[in-house]
Amino acid sequence: MQFMLLFSRQGKLRLQKWYVPLSDKEKKKITRELVQTVLARKPKMCSFLEWRDLKIVYKRYASLYFCCAIEDQDNELITLEIIHRYVELLDKYFGSVCELDIIFNFEKAYFILDEFLLGGEVQETSKKNVLKAIEQADLLQEKTETMYHSKSFMGYKKAY
Repeated sequence: MQFMLLFSRQGKLRLQKWYVPLSDKEKKKITRELVQTVLARKPKMCSFLEWRDLKIVYKRYASLYFCCAIEDQDNELITLEIIHRYVELLDKYFGSVCELDIIFNFEKAYFILDEFLLGGEVQETSKKNVLKAIEQADLLQEKTETMYHSKSFMGYKKAY
């Protein structure tokens, strides 16, 4: 996978993950072109399209489009399944994920994606294992924050 984009029906980019090195200018150009292309398609049209030298696979869930660019020889159906699995992970974590969850908790959405995909390839196929890793990270973060707050109340100062 070359990249994954999440954007709204209004064309607002909500999350982007690039697995190939590109300049910011090129990323913006690709994003703008792709968002316009996908949004211009009719709802009954196929979720696969050839674009430049890539294949684009997208799926709309409620108000968000999940869009991936893959190599010509990659399998579109597996990519569609990857998108669906990511949505399932978001749903499990947020409890019926919505666009606002992504907007206000984008760092969690990135973290979930990074636990699932690494370098554009599926790292872990088990939803249970991905969610367990996320739960452990949340517990560690909570523990660290609790420790930090208890020390700050005791008069300790930050050591940076």
